[in-house]
Amino acid sequence: MNELIKNKEYNELVENIGSVYNKAKNKIISTINVEMLDAYWNIGKNIVEFEQKGKLKAEYGKKLLINLYKDLSAKYGKGFSRSNLQYMRLFYLHYPIRQTVSGKLSWSHYVELLTISDDLERKFYQKQAEIENWTVRELKRIKRLGKFYC
Repeated sequence: MNELIKNKEYNELVENIGSVYNKAKNKIISTINVEMLDAYWNIGKNIVEFEQKGKLKAEYGKKLLINLYKDLSAKYGKGFSRSNLQYMRLFYLHYPIRQTVSGKLSWSHYVELLTISDDLERKFYQKQAEIENWTVRELKRIKRLGKFYC
């Protein structure tokens, strides 16, 4: 009988330790996600402000992203592809108020949302993804099926 109690207590100990560990790991992932979203938003803001300050023409704007991609990739490594920089720029343009960006969604969610040109539709999918806790794969699938109902 004493062995059974020890086993039960030991199993509870293992579960408690696992719970503490998983909570901390999830908190770390969430914190990193929020910080990366903040960084991408600020990068987008920097690009847009640079473009607007110089009143750059569209042609130069394309060259700007290409030059940024080359220079940033050389200096800082991965993460600065031309398309990713374009998404960061769009991220800022579509979410000019930082507080409207939800930390519940990942950068991959926002990249998928940024492919939606209609603001109302994008907001709908964003809210639903937050409420329903959709994965990026689910968001893509539902978006592709055209489940937009307002």
